[in-house]
Amino acid sequence: MAKATKVNPHTGSSFDDFLKEDGIFEEVQARALKRALAEQLDDAMQSGKLSKVNMAQRMATSRSQLDRVLDPSNLSIQLDTLVKAASAVGRTVEIRLKRDTKRSRATSA
Repeated sequence: MAKATKVNPHTGSSFDDFLKEDGIFEEVQARALKRALAEQLDDAMQSGKLSKVNMAQRMATSRSQLDRVLDPSNLSIQLDTLVKAASAVGRTVEIRLKRDTKRSRATSA
């Protein structure tokens, strides 16, 4: 005997859907990604006991450029700068595109 699945009447759309309706999904996603990257770099610097000056020297850049990399609200960071920062703390950058399952279902229907 199969158990019937009840639909929760209090469940609405997802938060992503809400952001998309407001037209700010991409901006919010970019800010979240930058915040996560900045935190990971900062954590790696702390665990490696690297000061900002040492980190900037390893990247062959200025401290002000490093401050922009570590600033979670600054979304203007070039990939080569991000790769240099990761390399300076012994890490690599991995970027991939992921299929939006909700969008692909909606367009294939």
